[in-house]
Amino acid sequence: MHYDPQRLAPLVRSLRRGDRRPVTLVDDLCDRLDATEADVDALRSEPGRRERLRREATALAAREADPASRPPLFGVPVAIKDIIHVDGHTTEAGSSVPPSAITGPEATVVSRLREAGALHLGKARTTEFAYFDPPATCNPCDLDHTPGGSSSGSAAAVAAGSVPLAIGSQTIGSVVRPAAFCGIVGFKPSYGRIPLDGVIPFAPSVDHLGTFTADVAGAAHAASVLCDGWSPVDPGEQPVLGVVEGAYLEQATEAGRAGIDAAAAALDDAGYDVRRVDVFDDIEAINESHQALSAAEFALTHAEWHTEYGDRYAPETVELIEEGRQVGVDELSDARAARFDVRRRIGEVVASSDVDLLLSPGAPGPAPSGIDDTGDPIMNLPWTNAGVPALTVPAGEVDGLPLGLQVVAPFGADESLLAWGAGIETAVADVGSVS
Repeated sequence: MHYDPQRLAPLVRSLRRGDRRPVTLVDDLCDRLDATEADVDALRSEPGRRERLRREATALAAREADPASRPPLFGVPVAIKDIIHVDGHTTEAGSSVPPSAITGPEATVVSRLREAGALHLGKARTTEFAYFDPPATCNPCDLDHTPGGSSSGSAAAVAAGSVPLAIGSQTIGSVVRPAAFCGIVGFKPSYGRIPLDGVIPFAPSVDHLGTFTADVAGAAHAASVLCDGWSPVDPGEQPVLGVVEGAYLEQATEAGRAGIDAAAAALDDAGYDVRRVDVFDDIEAINESHQALSAAEFALTHAEWHTEYGDRYAPETVELIEEGRQVGVDELSDARAARFDVRRRIGEVVASSDVDLLLSPGAPGPAPSGIDDTGDPIMNLPWTNAGVPALTVPAGEVDGLPLGLQVVAPFGADESLLAWGAGIETAVADVGSVS
C-alpha cells in the first residue's frame, strides 16, 4: 500500500497566501483519515473531530484575515503524540491508567503550535508510556509491518498522508526509528531545544521532543517555530561526511549495513567528501549506561502511579520499573554524568576527523514484520544519550520496505544539520532497492 505524504512547506505557503483555505484542508484531511484509519489506526478516535476542526479553522481564518500577517503554521493540522498534554483533550499515553491521574496542563510545544496558527488534528497513538507495549498502528508502507515506536501514530499519520506535521518524543530511538521505518523525515533536536513541560516523562535526562514531516524543508520550517533560539544558517559548501564504522555499525543487520554503504556511494557520486570514522569503540558500555539511566528515571517517574494502578500496566512496562528500582544512586549519578562525556567525544571525533556530519543507519534494518514488536532502537541510542541533533531521511528500500539514513551533528548544530540535510536528502533519494 502506498500513500503520498503531505509536504509542509508548500502547504504553508498556499495557506498563508490564501490559495487554500484552512477549512478546506481540514475536510481533505478528514476525508483522508476516513480512507486510511481503518487500516493504519494512527490516531485515537475522536467523535466529532471534523466538526471541531471546521469550527477551529473557521475561527482561525476570521482572526487572521490578512495574508500579510498570518503566522508561520497558519491553518496547518498537527498530530500530537498522546503523552503530550493538549487542553480540551485527555492524555491516555497508550495506557489503562485513568486519564484523570495523568492528564496535566498543556505542553509548551502545543502552545507554540497554537501561537503559530496550527490546528490540533488529534492525539497520535503511542506505546504504553512511550515504552515497548505497542498500539494496533500499522506501517502505511506495508500494513503487515510495524511503524516503529514509541511514536507509532505520529510517524504513521504523516506517512499515510493524513497530516503534514506530527510531534513525537525520543528517549532512545522513538522519532528517528519510526521515521526510517515509514519512509519519512524525523528530526530530533539537541537536548533541551524544545521544552518538555506538559509531557509525561520517560527519563527526563534523555527525553527529547521531535518532529515528523514528509521532507527536510518541512522539518526546518517546524523547527523554526518549536526550537528555542532558532537562527537559520546558509548551508554554504557541501559538508564533509563521516560514515560511522566499528562496533557501533556492527549492531545493524546486513541490510542496514548495505543500506549505509549504498547511501554513502550515492553521496560520493553527488560530489560529497565521504570518509569512514570509528566513534564508539565502547558502544556496549554506552548502551548499558543509557539503559540503566532510562530504567531508573522511568521507575522514579512512575513510582506513585504504579503503586496506585500497578495492575493496569503491561508486563513489559512493569519489568522496566522493576529493573529501574535495582539501579543504585551512585550508578544513576554516573550514568547521568556519562552523557556529557559521550557528547564531548562526538565533538572531538568530528573535529579530529575534519568532518561536519556523521552518518549511520536510522534503524538496524527495515521494519520488522508484525505489529507486536516496534523494532530495536540501538542505532539511535548513543546520539540520544549525548543529546546531539539527529535527522533521518529516506535512503533506499529492502523488499519494498524503507531504509533511513541517520545524519547527526555536534551538540547545538541543529540549524546546520537541517540546512545541509536538504542536499543529503536529494542525493540519496534515488538509492532504490538495496540487496
